[in-house]
Amino acid sequence: MQSIITLFIALVGLAFADTCSEVEALGSIEVTRAIHPAYIEEQTQYWSISCSALLPSCIIFPKTVQEVSTVMKILYNKTEKFAVKSGGHNPNNYFSSVAGGPLIAMEKFDQANLNQATGVVDVGPGNRLDGIAAKLQGSGWTFVGGRIGNTGVGGLVLGGGLSYMSTQYGWAASSVLEYEMVFANGTIGHINGSSNPDLFKALKGGGNNFGVVTNYKLQAHRQGNIWGGNLFFIHTSSKASKLLKAVRDFTEYNEDEKASVIVTAERANLNVIDSWILFLFYDGPTPPADVFKNFTDAGPILNTCQTRTYADLMATSNWVVVKGSVVDIATETIPLPSDANRVKVMEDIHAHWRRVTTSAILVPGVVASIAWQPFPKKIAQKARALSPDLIDADDSVDRIILEMNYSFLPVTPYETMANKMTETYSGVRNRILAWQADGTLPQAYLPLFMNYGFYRQDYFGRLRPESRALAKRVSEDVDPQGVFRTRTGGWKP
Repeated sequence: MQSIITLFIALVGLAFADTCSEVEALGSIEVTRAIHPAYIEEQTQYWSISCSALLPSCIIFPKTVQEVSTVMKILYNKTEKFAVKSGGHNPNNYFSSVAGGPLIAMEKFDQANLNQATGVVDVGPGNRLDGIAAKLQGSGWTFVGGRIGNTGVGGLVLGGGLSYMSTQYGWAASSVLEYEMVFANGTIGHINGSSNPDLFKALKGGGNNFGVVTNYKLQAHRQGNIWGGNLFFIHTSSKASKLLKAVRDFTEYNEDEKASVIVTAERANLNVIDSWILFLFYDGPTPPADVFKNFTDAGPILNTCQTRTYADLMATSNWVVVKGSVVDIATETIPLPSDANRVKVMEDIHAHWRRVTTSAILVPGVVASIAWQPFPKKIAQKARALSPDLIDADDSVDRIILEMNYSFLPVTPYETMANKMTETYSGVRNRILAWQADGTLPQAYLPLFMNYGFYRQDYFGRLRPESRALAKRVSEDVDPQGVFRTRTGGWKP
């Protein structure tokens, strides 16, 4: 009788235990608390220290899909908020961070297992882009990832993923052949276009709403040495005009799928920095002489472009991550203006950005940037040809994706800068709508790019209604209890 009572008390205690304690009690899965060095180190890995400041009740480090399944089965019967973290590059609070609940850190899932004959590679969400590139270096194959090496694979691919190689291969998500995923109830699934086509589509641009992905089976692509680096310019109004015209013309006229650019304006505290930084990439050892001529002819003060490995390019890209800062990122999508309307549209947007950032230039440690990223019709064509995705961009118009960033020191109130970011992207959006109304810009479907979205932006509301409906239905089908919809951060369909 005593043993039965003891067992009953133990079971009752277990029922009321939190997830951290229950996983700890198993003794087989790594769990760390606030004073543990691994906990402290993991909390430093966010791009924004506003996320680092959110303290989870514990950090769980599963190393196998079975361990993730065990953790999710325990979480499923609790009510705690939780988060799943790949690389932590999304700066929105609670998207991959949590306060007072368990954090599942996927860093042990760092596999990059390549089939040399087929180029199919199993990639874990614990990898960062520079790590993947290093692991594939010398194989003759490349992973279609993002542009900054420190970016985590999980968040990038679930958001779609824009790449230097997107004009050749579509989104990063377009190369996914199969997902290994643990659902909210702990069930393990392998999702591909045949086994579950709706979920397969929803995972490509649907974010963290469906489960925990533990492996991405990707189609890699052949690659040797590449050419790339940065051009640096001091800002002047005439320089801005030349560079904005160059990126507009490149978006419309470039026919070389191997060429890619990002044109970024950047300002720092008290205008100590007021510059343009361009990212140039060519998927080959030497670009044709005329591909980037409009940019190089603009007179950079420094040019670091050279023939190198893709791994080297990724490894040397991390200087853009501003350590020790709070980071806000937002986005907008613009239908490409005609050359006749280029000044009216692009220079007015740039002037708006400069006006707003001037009002923030005294914020401690502030660095503000706006990146003009071509999204020509070819990217949409390639993405659609490879695999259906939730973004469902069409090839009716060329587009430019804008990325707007603020980084600043934490002494500045978070909401103050959130309001400044809202003023920045709302001003762009309102201009686009007005120009579409008066015929300056064409009518077009203009989804938001999830990887750059700000938490106040309506990501799912900017998708096609049928895409949003699909995401909502699939989420309810695979997670009927709403574990991911109600207990994790991020945009919800």
